[in-house]
Amino acid sequence: MLVLALDTATPTLVAGLARWSPDGGPEVLAERTVPSGNRHAELLTVAVTEVLAEAGRAVTDLDAVVTGLGPGPFTGLRVGVVTAAALADARGVPAVGVCSLDAVGSGARTVVTDARRKEVYWAAYGADGARTDGPGVVRPEELAVQGPVVGDPRFAERLGAPVTPADVTTAGLLRAAAAQLVDPSALSSTTHPALVPLYLRRPDAVPPTSFKPATSA
Repeated sequence: MLVLALDTATPTLVAGLARWSPDGGPEVLAERTVPSGNRHAELLTVAVTEVLAEAGRAVTDLDAVVTGLGPGPFTGLRVGVVTAAALADARGVPAVGVCSLDAVGSGARTVVTDARRKEVYWAAYGADGARTDGPGVVRPEELAVQGPVVGDPRFAERLGAPVTPADVTTAGLLRAAAAQLVDPSALSSTTHPALVPLYLRRPDAVPPTSFKPATSA
């Protein structure tokens, strides 16, 4: 199964192409990790084009698309989810959504990523790699760390624990999606009910609750 993997939940955009099988796991053929800030919309298509070209494949070769659902910034997540759905629809293949934190590191760990506003997104995992708690958003000082911490090392001091640098990867996204990829009957190639972004906070931009009446001169 040839799978395109995307993630736009962090300031580092990820696009990768991998061959996946239930027995062998992911074999990454090409990958791009691009520091993108808020430029996901203009950089994602370029990254997808590059990984397909590097692997010598085309969109018509895809058997599935996997995308990270966050948690992350509102606009960035929308770019990744919409792109994944559009590519899957164009090809007529399943689209699978996974928690982006599940694709960071492996084994027993606590994952932390930057949530802005002096907070972190986090999730905790057991020895088998399965998520045991989270995802959530919290101030680092308030997080009860479980096991080694991976993710954004800038929060080490506020967490009171060392943080091993780690990011979302193509292999991590496919490992997180394995249960869904192994059972094609559970997936739909025409609708994407699972592609619901993990927004743990309301967006910064919200409609006004009151309007000042216009006055004539």
